[in-house]
Amino acid sequence: MRKSLLLIITLCFLQQITGQELEYYLPTGTTYNPDIPKPEEVIGHKVGEWHVTHDKLVQYMTALAKNSDRIVLENRGETFEGRPLLLLTVTTSENHQKLEDLRMRHLKITEEEVPDSSLDQIPVVIYQGFSIHGNEPSGSNAALAYAYYLAAAEGSEIEAQLSSTIILLDPSFNPDGLQRFAYWANTNRSIHLNPDNNEREYHEVWPGGRTNHYWFDLNRDWLPVQLPESRARIETFHRWMPNVLTDHHEMGTNSTFFFQPGVPSRVHPLTPKENQQLTREIGDFHATALDQIGSLYFTEERYDDYYYGKGSTYPDVNGGIGILFEQASARGHIQETENGLLSFPFSIRNQFTTAMSTLKAANELRIKLLRYQRNFYKNMRIESSIGRNKAFLFGDSNDAAKTHQMADILYRHKIKFHEVSRDMTLGGKKYTPGHAYIVPVNQKNHRLLKAIFEKRTSFTDSLFYDISAWTLPLAFNLDYTELRSMTGAGAEVTELTPPLGSIGEKSEYAYLFEWGEYYAPRALNKILEKGLRAKVAKYPFTAAGHNFDYGTVLVPVQNQDMSAGEIHDFLKEVAEENYLQIHGVGTGLTQGIDLGSNEFDPVKKQKVAMVVGKGIRPYDAGEIWHLFDTRYDMKISKLDLSYIQEVDLSDYTDIIIPGGRDKMKIDEKTKEKLNAWVKSGGSLIAYRNTIEWLEKQEFIKLSFRRDTLVAKDVSFGQVSRFKGAQETGGAIFNARIDRSHPINFGYKNNTIPMFRNSNIYIEPDKDSYKNPIQYTNAPLLSGYISEENLAKLKGSVPFQIQKLGKGRVIVFTDNTNFRAFWCGTNKLLMNAIFFDRMM
Repeated sequence: MRKSLLLIITLCFLQQITGQELEYYLPTGTTYNPDIPKPEEVIGHKVGEWHVTHDKLVQYMTALAKNSDRIVLENRGETFEGRPLLLLTVTTSENHQKLEDLRMRHLKITEEEVPDSSLDQIPVVIYQGFSIHGNEPSGSNAALAYAYYLAAAEGSEIEAQLSSTIILLDPSFNPDGLQRFAYWANTNRSIHLNPDNNEREYHEVWPGGRTNHYWFDLNRDWLPVQLPESRARIETFHRWMPNVLTDHHEMGTNSTFFFQPGVPSRVHPLTPKENQQLTREIGDFHATALDQIGSLYFTEERYDDYYYGKGSTYPDVNGGIGILFEQASARGHIQETENGLLSFPFSIRNQFTTAMSTLKAANELRIKLLRYQRNFYKNMRIESSIGRNKAFLFGDSNDAAKTHQMADILYRHKIKFHEVSRDMTLGGKKYTPGHAYIVPVNQKNHRLLKAIFEKRTSFTDSLFYDISAWTLPLAFNLDYTELRSMTGAGAEVTELTPPLGSIGEKSEYAYLFEWGEYYAPRALNKILEKGLRAKVAKYPFTAAGHNFDYGTVLVPVQNQDMSAGEIHDFLKEVAEENYLQIHGVGTGLTQGIDLGSNEFDPVKKQKVAMVVGKGIRPYDAGEIWHLFDTRYDMKISKLDLSYIQEVDLSDYTDIIIPGGRDKMKIDEKTKEKLNAWVKSGGSLIAYRNTIEWLEKQEFIKLSFRRDTLVAKDVSFGQVSRFKGAQETGGAIFNARIDRSHPINFGYKNNTIPMFRNSNIYIEPDKDSYKNPIQYTNAPLLSGYISEENLAKLKGSVPFQIQKLGKGRVIVFTDNTNFRAFWCGTNKLLMNAIFFDRMM
């Protein structure tokens, strides 16, 4: 008997670590429709036996939709790698027949005060998404079992749940990352699974599968909506306005399982208290479900509900409940942990279990959730009516494209805004039609608008899981102000169209365009790629009745390899593609520097490379790659540290080293190679902590303001909070700029908002002209920074450039290309590339 029992236990354990029968995940006592295919019958392996690849996930979801009248499958677009962004809408077949009517009934409670008696006729909507980080795959693998259950389960319980619920199921928030990680885990899987933490399977190569194609963390893009995956999600969100949105993640291998609420003191002030109360009530359902299968868990620790750009927090400012799940990660198929062996199927089962408990909670709390959503928007109408005539005005009189980019974010979040009907000057800033918009405070969701525009510098807690500030007008470096009335507002923008570019009459002499427009670097690059000569103005001037600022680009007509007509036709195309106004001029005489002056410097075609690989932050590198490839249509060569020693660098004009991790190592041979390349004329551009490495290796001479803080009266139990309070996780600061310096060409104001998420503080140079960007003595605009770090920041400089031999070393203390939405400082990198010889 004992041998038989031991054999059963052993077989069960082996089954658990090699892949489970579907029954391991599914609730007991339920019957299933035999006409619905099981995952194994379609994808060829058991759930958890292998990591499902995205193509197989698509294959199975397609099969379910074909065989189940409960599921409608929708493809909402494509990732950068061309993978479909699927959405399964799951409910009863009867509900599918009247789905649009149910959707409109549900949306009605966000528009008007629907009485309690009518709520019973309205379905609860839950949006369940999985594995937004590709190397946190238990969620997407659980989606296989969960989707099967929703399609095949029989009985009164599932019928009752589906009849009163619309489930929006996104089986993979991050298709490209999921595919990348599944490839890694599967190609390193052994027949005899090895739980040794040192096994290669659990140490994926750089950049890892967490991110999307361009190495972005998609779980930070719900508010900025810069990426195709996010744009599909946000469109679905606003089409349905879900009551509950769940976001299934993984965390460290030695953890257990987390579900929200998070740390109570770290909730954004715009989130209603009732939101957290309902989150706790839903959490009780998760606790009960996990208790039943014996899984350990925790709540109200570590994770917060502050930054609205995360999937679990974005719903909180939109009348819904966001739920974060974090499962201890096997990072492959099985690993040793301090909690025992952690198998991939076990992690999948926890995700499946909480997907099920979400469905149960949403049904049992349906009326509460609907009432909460109704009251949320009722309160929004009351709040916005208090300032009914107030508005925000934003824009840039020199940059229609950047203004349009921010307007696009508002448009995607269904925030209403208006054209500016006339020229306006407020606070010394000029706002013009086509370059500015007015946003009324009287909105359906006043709090979302406030979250986008507000500046906040006081907080109840000094710890943040992510950034503490994201004020979008500052991120775009736009002028903005609050208005007491809608005076000056034109028509409401119902369809947002890009600004128009144009060129004047054909010139036989020269063409000019200003550098202030966001896409001017793309235009210049295209001109240089075409083989045309171009120059840049080092000083302002006036020509043909137009005032041209620092950095104006000059394209002469004579002595080019194209005729005057060909040049005009080509520049017309450039103007239209880049939303520029290109001016033809017939004379070199100007008020100021004449067009033949030596104060116009030639601009050369650039060939740019970027160092990538182990030790470099994939986020920082990906943001630069994305900027070049998708915004400025510029080629950039990614040189991996593993082989850069063998590369002939002489062809490259610029090499970028993004921010590095603490473990970043650049060997002696690579260091010497880079040093020789700079001395022979190259420009090395470095970010964040890479600066400190350059200073130690004597590429550049800098003086840093170091941390001298001593922990006084701090107990051992307070150490983590003490150290955490000194982290600058992401805040916005004001810096003065010298507009005559080429690094600042294209900027019209004398100050610029800078994003910082590091504690690197450089002393200014003794010569003031060498400090073209310098923080003010009252730099904090929005976000959290400790008093000690604020003192170090005042008067420090975020940028320096020094010569090394014939070349340049250029450094930025922080990321000027943060998360693709910090467009206001993108041009600093372009200036460093195109105008480095002028500095």
